[in-house]
Amino acid sequence: MSSEQQSLFSVAELKSARYGTPVEQLPMSAATLQAWQQRVHRFQQQVIVHAIPEQGSLFSSDPTPAEVAESIDPFGLPPLNTEFWRWQVEDAGVAAYYFVVDHHWPIVLYIGETVKSNQRWKGEHDCKRYIDNYIAAHRRWDLPCAVRIAFFHWAPTATRPRQQLETALIHRWKAPFNKQNWHFWSTPFIGEK
Repeated sequence: MSSEQQSLFSVAELKSARYGTPVEQLPMSAATLQAWQQRVHRFQQQVIVHAIPEQGSLFSSDPTPAEVAESIDPFGLPPLNTEFWRWQVEDAGVAAYYFVVDHHWPIVLYIGETVKSNQRWKGEHDCKRYIDNYIAAHRRWDLPCAVRIAFFHWAPTATRPRQQLETALIHRWKAPFNKQNWHFWSTPFIGEK
């Protein structure tokens, strides 16, 4: 895959924009949206098919975060509605990784970690806005999408190891809603609602 950043908008779309109008406020065409999804899907399918082996340590029996990241299948986890956080629950939950997935393609859109899986999305979370913008782009063109969230509940409770594995997962899947990958995908859904 080319390391050159591609534009989400055609030259005609950019020329028609008024002076001072940010690019992310331009309406995305159906073809542009589908081409963006196809690029993400193609990359992530290659991750599944062509897992790059990591160099293991000769002196440690503990797997590296990258090795553990290879063993987690976000598409095989039970999906939940993205409004799960509104449900009444008895406890705060457990340490977990969560994956926002559009099961229509399928593509992993966002990866996060939490120490309290039942409370992480209560209140403010930027990813809620990204999901709303993503779904709105689909509704504009009457395109199908099936955005769900899934939890992997076997995360370390210690913050540093949990965050190291989160970084490995984000690097592996290049989830486009994660800030680390915005430049890679020219992610258009991060702007204001």
